[in-house]
Amino acid sequence: QVQLVESGGGLVQAGDSLRISCVANGLTFESPSMGWFRQAPGKEREFVAAISYSSLITYYRDSVKGRFTISRDNAKNTMYLQMNSLKPEDTAVYYCAAADYLSVSVLPAGYNYWGQGTQVTVST
Repeated sequence: QVQLVESGGGLVQAGDSLRISCVANGLTFESPSMGWFRQAPGKEREFVAAISYSSLITYYRDSVKGRFTISRDNAKNTMYLQMNSLKPEDTAVYYCAAADYLSVSVLPAGYNYWGQGTQVTVST
């Protein structure tokens, strides 16, 4: 069974930083792409960032460019999202996703495994 487990969310104030993590267990595909999505109350799930297995390809939504950094450590089966200069509009449940595909997708349909999410709340 594939299991993705997010951690590191919390309550912070605007301008603060957080790093959230995703540990992926049970993946059998040799080179899975991975990504982060988020969903705020009353909103659709939206793309945040994605990364190829080699880390050579990364994508970010425009609103987080320059503030967020996606990375992964394949030896630890772990993906990270470093979030700096957090804004109230970043408040959401952040979901880890993985795919049995080499291609890096910005769409939820591009991933076939999902974690349960970790809450990030940015207050003012």
